[in-house]
Amino acid sequence: MNKKETAEIKKNFSDKSGFFIMERILTAFIDAEKNLRYHNINSCLTMPVEEHDVYDETLKKVLNTNVGKSFVEYEFPNEAYEEGKPQNILYTLLKSELKDEVVCEDFLNHIANNFVYEGPYAVITAYCCYTIRKKDKNDEFADGEDELYKYLITAVCPVNTGNDGFVFDSFNNEITKKMNTELIISKAPSDGFLYPVFSNRSTDINHVMHYTKSANKPNISFVEDVLGCTFVMSAENEKASFQNILKSVVGDDLDYMLIKTVNEKIQEVVDDNKDDTDKAVIDNSSLRDILTDVGLPEERVKMVEPVFEKVCGNAPLTAANIVETKTVLTSPGITVNIKPSAADKVRTSVVEGRRCLLIDIDDPTIEINGLPVTLN
Repeated sequence: MNKKETAEIKKNFSDKSGFFIMERILTAFIDAEKNLRYHNINSCLTMPVEEHDVYDETLKKVLNTNVGKSFVEYEFPNEAYEEGKPQNILYTLLKSELKDEVVCEDFLNHIANNFVYEGPYAVITAYCCYTIRKKDKNDEFADGEDELYKYLITAVCPVNTGNDGFVFDSFNNEITKKMNTELIISKAPSDGFLYPVFSNRSTDINHVMHYTKSANKPNISFVEDVLGCTFVMSAENEKASFQNILKSVVGDDLDYMLIKTVNEKIQEVVDDNKDDTDKAVIDNSSLRDILTDVGLPEERVKMVEPVFEKVCGNAPLTAANIVETKTVLTSPGITVNIKPSAADKVRTSVVEGRRCLLIDIDDPTIEINGLPVTLN
């Protein structure tokens, strides 16, 4: 799923859309010892509005449009569809429409037995339907061409006692320490998934979207042990890997202009592929092309393939994860943040024997600590 497809599902994740309905919700509580302590199936059609709204708010957080970072697509391996394997469990749950008590319990036990997580947590799963309006060649809605996208969306929410603090006791007219022993389910899920994937405005049962609250430190256990997929590198690790490759290949030729230009070319890759279902990637071949375009010597370009393989193996890097949205120049005691629109105004040079950072300022009036200063 790309950002556009995710945004479509998220936008229509509401009864007000006219094309969406959430039919049933499965809720469960799993304690710190991996025991399934409680589970229940509720119809959304008879649920109080206030309760329905809380479920909507929590589940909608899983549909994160930060695709490739917080919301990552995974392909199931071939064996995942075998009986008792993750894809088979999810597909069986989908076909049951959360009506089969035994199927729901099998799904929850699969999570409880395989998810590595410290502390208790709640599982909230909804069965939803979205009517996909198809368009003809004139970009108009075609009668009788609608498709029904049926999907499961799951949120795994941490459970904690409330924060200790002080409260005013109006009965005794005094301030006392608050003691809260109630287990409170967070409305901000730590993990979640969408199955099946909404790809090319259609259903794809062979892929799943994983949500993580922490893109830089995702829970690998959920991806590998619960969903049965091979974990891909986090956004933070991909960026670090790319920087290692660039440092090893470019060496002493690494300067401001080269870094800026390489980043601009990767941004072009992201922009050119923003509406594609498949994520835009940078592999050793595309990186070689980029470094050739920026004028890196051929002997350096030839180093890309072995260095890339040593750092990343055969796995390409996600372009959106390694592109920088701003340039940050740092030196002891100095940090300069530069937006892409102003990157051309910064240069490095040697002035009177000293290495300098030069900033072109079109407007002679600047601000220092919020105060206007005129440069003469």
